[in-house]
Amino acid sequence: MNIEELLDILKKSQEPQGFFFNNDIVLVNDLLAGLIVNKERYGYMSCPCRLATGEHEKDKDIICPCAYRNDDVREYGNCYCALYVSKEWNEGKIEVGVVPERRPPEKNPF
Repeated sequence: MNIEELLDILKKSQEPQGFFFNNDIVLVNDLLAGLIVNKERYGYMSCPCRLATGEHEKDKDIICPCAYRNDDVREYGNCYCALYVSKEWNEGKIEVGVVPERRPPEKNPF
């Protein structure tokens, strides 16, 4: 799978739910490339912004879209890595800020 194919698949499944890709296409392409690498490496698309263990069961919460995305977008307008954003965020109606890490520290592998 290449970046364009993944972008198309995810757009079709996520936009109807209210989750859009960041307008920064360079960032989006880099993050999608990271998802593809992680899929090849681990067999699943773990978030490229977090450290994965390589064990599906331990990493379930960070398989994209991660378990934290919905709350992040609802509260801040974008997810932790800013791949997914709200429509309002893309339109500049929401101030861009830092999204705190919601993943519990004990889940981090290192």
